[in-house]
This record gives sequence, C-alpha cells and structure tokens, in this order.
Amino acid sequence: MAGVGSGSLLEKAAYVTAPATVVLGLLYYFGSTYTDAYYAYFGVPASDLQLSVQTYVVKSPAAVFFPLWLLLICGLVVLLVLGSVGRALAVPGREAVRRRVTGCLLAVGLVLVLAGFPAYFMESRLPRLPSGWLREFLPCLVVALGATLAFFAVQMHLGRSRDDELGKGDRTGDRLWLVGGTLLIGLLAMSLFFAMARYAAQAGRADARSLAADDYLDSPRVVVHSKVRIPHHLKAIVVEDRGPGAAPYRYQYRGFRLLTKSPSRFYVVSYAVSDGTPVVLALPDDDTVRVEISP
Repeated sequence: MAGVGSGSLLEKAAYVTAPATVVLGLLYYFGSTYTDAYYAYFGVPASDLQLSVQTYVVKSPAAVFFPLWLLLICGLVVLLVLGSVGRALAVPGREAVRRRVTGCLLAVGLVLVLAGFPAYFMESRLPRLPSGWLREFLPCLVVALGATLAFFAVQMHLGRSRDDELGKGDRTGDRLWLVGGTLLIGLLAMSLFFAMARYAAQAGRADARSLAADDYLDSPRVVVHSKVRIPHHLKAIVVEDRGPGAAPYRYQYRGFRLLTKSPSRFYVVSYAVSDGTPVVLALPDDDTVRVEISP
C-alpha cells in the first residue's frame, strides 16, 4: 500500500513539475534572447556578464508580456469566430455547406502555411516588405493563421464523421485526419514560439536604443579614478590631472554612466550621445582604477 501511495504521489508531483519546468525553460529562453539582443546593441557580449538563470527569468516579462497578451486576445477572437461558424454549420440540413466550408478552410489554411513557411528562410528575398516589424513577424503570423484555419477544418471534418457514425475504414481515415491535426498544432506552436523569440530580440534592441537616445538618464553616474590615463573616444568626458601629489589615482574622469558590470570589467558610456551611436568603454575591475557609482 505504501508503494502504491508513493507512486501516486510521484505521479501527481510529475503533473505539477513538468509544466512548471517547461514554463521556466521558456521564460529563461525569452529572457536570454532579450538580454543578448539588448547588450549586443552596445557591443557587449552577454556571455561576459555571466548572468544567472534567475536574472534571465526576471528579464523575461519585458520580452513576453505584450506578445503573450496580444496572442491571448487574438486567440480568443479567432476561437469565438470559428466557434460561431461551426455552430451555424452544425444545424441539420447544412451538411453540404459544411463540407464545402471545411474544404475551403483546409485549402486556404494549407496555402497560407505553404506561402508563409518558406519565408522563414528567405527574408532577404522579400523586397516588397519594408524592413522592421512587418518583415520580422508577417511570415510566422501567416503560418500561424494558416495552421489555425486548417486545424479548424480538421475539427469540423472529425465532428461530422462522428455524427455520421462511419465504418471502420472511415475511422482509419479519421485517424489520419487526427494525426494531421496534431501536426498542425505543432506547426502553430512552432510559429508562435518563433514569433515570440523574434519579438524578444526586437524588444531588447528597442529598449537599448531608447536608453541611448535618452542619454542614459536611468543609468548610474560614474566617477573614475585611475593611476594612468585612460584612452577613449567618448564625448563629453571631463578629465582632471590632479598631479603627482594625488597618487596613486592621479587622473579623475567625470561624465561616465555605468551600462553594466561583469565579474572582471566595468562597461561605461558617456552621458552624451550626439549622433545616436553608442560607444562603450570597458574598464578593468582591478587596482588600476577606483570607481565611484552614484544614482
């Protein structure tokens, strides 16, 4: 009895932990995609920062909140519309119309899938689409819409088959339709995952661009005391040589903002970005410099 109880407990725990693990993995992936794109805009390798799993998960809401909310709203609208169509066609006497609608939905869905899926690998060959969000998301959204329409057609066909109580041979055909519906669900999930990953990367770059455009107002101020002169090409940085009497940290630099820190480096920028192009300076985290950080 104890063995049966422990087995049941493990099964219940598996039902809880398995979905939680999937959700945590997705949050980690989208958070890391957002973070990598964010720091890549400044030319900082995210691998050098050695961020923890918790940090990536914490950053994931910025990458997934808006697209997830939008997908849920759009999914609800699509389900309501298709559900209304299905109920309207389920009325006795409309079997012929239902078959025609099922065939049309399946054909349109498959055409959209076939038209959108190759665009995943041919984005540079889409000259008529403007660069930016439309080029990024149109192919995967077309595939998602096509998979949804085709899956609804499969559901309508299987519902009609159950109502007609077909024979064994037809049940074998229904199993093939069911397999096709499963593949369409996988294709839909893949398209939405691809779209959200792209949104995460775009959101990371957009947030980094916004920070630079605002002259890093939200970044901490940094005063650097250095033993030697620091060569750099940053604008609006004021250096003061306090003379030999101020040794060992003779040179003082003002005007820096802290972008981020790795275990071995400070990544700093100038508060003034006149041309919109960010320039990042990497300072070693050793005894050659002393860094003062303030809000």
